Amino acid sequence: MKDKVIIITGASSGIGLASAAVLAESGAKLALAARSLDKLEQTARELAAKYNTEVLPVKCDVSREEDCRNLVEETVKRFGRIDVLINNAGISMRAWFKDLELSVEKSLMDVNFWGTVFCTKYALPYLLESKGQVVGVISIAGYIGLPGRTGYSASKFAIRGFLNTLRIEHLHDGLNVMIFAPGYIATNIRKSALLADGSEQGSTPRKEEKMMTAEEAGRILLKGLRKRKAEIVLTALGKVTIFVSTRFPRLADKLIDKFIAKEG
Repeated sequence: MKDKVIIITGASSGIGLASAAVLAESGAKLALAARSLDKLEQTARELAAKYNTEVLPVKCDVSREEDCRNLVEETVKRFGRIDVLINNAGISMRAWFKDLELSVEKSLMDVNFWGTVFCTKYALPYLLESKGQVVGVISIAGYIGLPGRTGYSASKFAIRGFLNTLRIEHLHDGLNVMIFAPGYIATNIRKSALLADGSEQGSTPRKEEKMMTAEEAGRILLKGLRKRKAEIVLTALGKVTIFVSTRFPRLADKLIDKFIAKEG
């Protein structure tokens, strides 16, 4: 990835931050996007100093179309090109639909789905020019519905459908489209998950120390980019879940209900 120009949204924490470090180490030039500019600027300074590469921090709320347009414009202004767009920014939720304020559902779609659409739309001309890659970081929830996550699952299903269609539309243009689907990864996404009233969960019911680390996920993402993969599903549990859901859907429903119930 030496000197490739890579945009990463949601780069201030979790998989986005870990991937930024892995890609900087590989020699990539980065444009890092998130709502927290202070965190981004600190990360940019650290990565630039440690790996002797260029890192551009850009304040961006991906639910705002103009922010996404600005992210692409600032990247091209600084680096002159875009080789990879990693749509990683996302939020989760923990609430049964019957209890849910609809504003929470809308927030999930605005950030997860529309953020991916906006960034991809404005980056696409440059990605086609470079015969580059667009990545959508989804979830196992993008393959099978998870209780308490109607908005999350819907948004991740939508991203998968959007990017799979984009891949077919550009089969002959040299554009690679990758679906990157983590299972349970040790990040802060469960702590920041939205509850029925829109407040953050604030804690995690899971044993984070037993999960795949964000750094390992970042390394797998790098390998996928090098090989221009179309789809990557992480963790054995994630792969088994998808396998069972496609062949034994009734059994999958029961197992998922039992497994997810502890998260409420």
